[in-house]
Amino acid sequence: MTATETHRAIQAVWRIESARLIAGLARFVRDVGRAEELAQDALVAALEKWPQAGVPENPGAWLMATAKHRAIDEMRRNQLLQRKHEELGQDMEAQQAQSTPDLDAALDDDVGDDLLRLVFTACHPVLSSEARVALTLRLLGGLTTEEIARAFLVPEPTIAQRIVRAKRTLAEAHVPFEVPRGPELAERLSSVLGVIYLVFNEGYSATAGDDWMRPELCQDALRLGRILTGLMPDEPEVHGLVALMEIQASRMRARVSPAGEPVLLLDQNRGLWDQLLIRRGLAALERGEQLASPRGPYLSQAAIAACHARARTAGDTDWARIAALYGELAQLMPSPVVELNRAVAVSMASGPAAGLELVDELTSEPSLKHYHLLPSVRGDLLFKLGRLDEARKEFESAASLTRNARERKLLLERAASCASR
Repeated sequence: MTATETHRAIQAVWRIESARLIAGLARFVRDVGRAEELAQDALVAALEKWPQAGVPENPGAWLMATAKHRAIDEMRRNQLLQRKHEELGQDMEAQQAQSTPDLDAALDDDVGDDLLRLVFTACHPVLSSEARVALTLRLLGGLTTEEIARAFLVPEPTIAQRIVRAKRTLAEAHVPFEVPRGPELAERLSSVLGVIYLVFNEGYSATAGDDWMRPELCQDALRLGRILTGLMPDEPEVHGLVALMEIQASRMRARVSPAGEPVLLLDQNRGLWDQLLIRRGLAALERGEQLASPRGPYLSQAAIAACHARARTAGDTDWARIAALYGELAQLMPSPVVELNRAVAVSMASGPAAGLELVDELTSEPSLKHYHLLPSVRGDLLFKLGRLDEARKEFESAASLTRNARERKLLLERAASCASR
């Protein structure tokens, strides 16, 4: 294997193993920030040694053993945590007494529990939403600071500061490396699911920049969601979130034209929808609904996505059921955005006038003042009703509010189409 091939292999190993490695080390040293530093030290050691010695048979276990050796040496050198030092020293002596260290056991010991602890730690409510996202992608997604910054169109120093502050905040708040229990679990799980879905949504509909989508972020979120279903198989909302992401991800090839322009849902070529992802999403939805009655917010959103997935053509869509499901969702999580989506579904089921009546009730909602989809939806309904001058103004307003270049272009084109009729 050439040096270049070895470096590529190391990068691949890091992306796959880093979360498990950091999770195991965090249990070992009880500090997420220090765990990441030890993992990075092990990566540096691999970059130095593997090009000459070759990639080991179990690279993840090699990284874990290397990082643990470094942690133990540091504890001995600094004479910190004496009790833990003695326990770890005895453990290390026992391992060294064996002719062949059991590196697989060193990596896999409680790995599922460790990953779950890491998920809940990275998404702790003591952190801001932006910090949770950055730390989750760094620790669990294996992304570099540069990759996270590029994905969210934020300067790299800003992301670096968020990550550093997040780790410092966790340490200063003495956040335990554990999965919460009882009522706190539901509250914290909501934060975890929210972070993962926020990452997915930023990939699915980029809020800013030149691209309509960032598929890599969707893939990272899906991977995190699938890991979580394995770690928490009896939590219905975990299955609901994965079902929702699987079904939405199935449309990604159809959401952009060959030129990269947005293609709206009703205009998409459904032959391009990924049927494997749809089947996986419907299976996850079924599993979640078996575990919960009534549905929670993510299961309700997945049920809405399933209505679109099951429709062979846009005309086959069961809009009455979708409108009812949005009504159900509004009861679970009251939100002007949910009401706006319900208005769209009502307009499709009962006509644009019925939808416009609901949308007009939202125009004075302060939280939607700068939300570009409100004038966009209103413009679409006015267009269908033949009120073209009003529709043009709404599309122009929406274009002025969005920060995504592709979406702005689409909205201005719609405004122009009103003027040309």
